[in-house]
Amino acid sequence: MRHRAVIFDDDPLIRFTLWDLFDGRGYEVFTFPEPGLCPLHVVLKCPCPSDTSCADLILSDVNMHGSNGIDFIQQLIQKGCRQRHFALMSGNFSEDDVARGSVLGCELFTKPLDMHQVVEWIDKVERSIPSERVLYDWVTGGLSSGMSETDNNT
Repeated sequence: MRHRAVIFDDDPLIRFTLWDLFDGRGYEVFTFPEPGLCPLHVVLKCPCPSDTSCADLILSDVNMHGSNGIDFIQQLIQKGCRQRHFALMSGNFSEDDVARGSVLGCELFTKPLDMHQVVEWIDKVERSIPSERVLYDWVTGGLSSGMSETDNNT
């Protein structure tokens, strides 16, 4: 079973570093410099069938050019997203960011990233994923067992 990660950060070096980490673990990885470029941003309702999600985890920067990762995750949840594993990263979490991220159930990572902490979170997420899980392929609109060989490093 191949895992899938979706990453949002306006810093290309951070996007590449995280893409490299996940790719090295065998993940299908989609990276975006801001949520507005992701197909999940434009849908009005989560397109995933009730027993699926689009990714195994979503990791987002909080402060991106013209976008806020907390707002994006909150919007996904309001659209009915069934994703269980969200994480936020920031070099400057405000008290409000921490409170909102906690309410949304997000893991919080301070920049510069402590990659050991990120890997511990990934390990925890992987242990919680049922082996029979099926992912929704929001690119083609079908279901995927996670065995796709295509990565997108935007």
